[in-house]
Amino acid sequence: MRRKLIFVLTAVLCNGLFLACDSTDNSIDCPEDFTGALTTNEEKLPGDWVLTAMTADTEVDLTNDQTDNPSMDLFAQYEDCQKDARYSFGANRTYLYLQSQNAENCDNEVTLGGTWQLTEDLLSLTGSCSVSNIPLNFKDDATAFSFTETFNIADAEGKTIQANVTFTYTLTEL
Repeated sequence: MRRKLIFVLTAVLCNGLFLACDSTDNSIDCPEDFTGALTTNEEKLPGDWVLTAMTADTEVDLTNDQTDNPSMDLFAQYEDCQKDARYSFGANRTYLYLQSQNAENCDNEVTLGGTWQLTEDLLSLTGSCSVSNIPLNFKDDATAFSFTETFNIADAEGKTIQANVTFTYTLTEL
């Protein structure tokens, strides 16, 4: 059940806005890839951004350890495979989202990609014939960004808890 949160996030990010089919010829009108030179504002995004925190606005116990120990820090409760997520944004406007690629013995590896654009603090991602728009909050020195989504989370006992979850990604050097 804990993995659902990560995979729901992936689905939200990659399938945020579906475009309708043209009813006359049954074809899908996919959005154009983002192209062109980066704006001054966008120059802060190219690089590798690793998931470093995941917090909820309410306490949740995700650990099946026979102890009632809810926490708002969801990241600390996840296993290595679930924490292993990163975005790689290229200066050529391409991006990759990679999950469970570096941790050992992960069952659910994910690789998604497309193109990106940053307008003010709204990140737009194209991929799989869809566009996702994610409002980002950048740290003052632009070394981290975060965004918040609302999820229904199943705790260790199977109880569903609705929470606003904030994901934080930190710029790294590879």
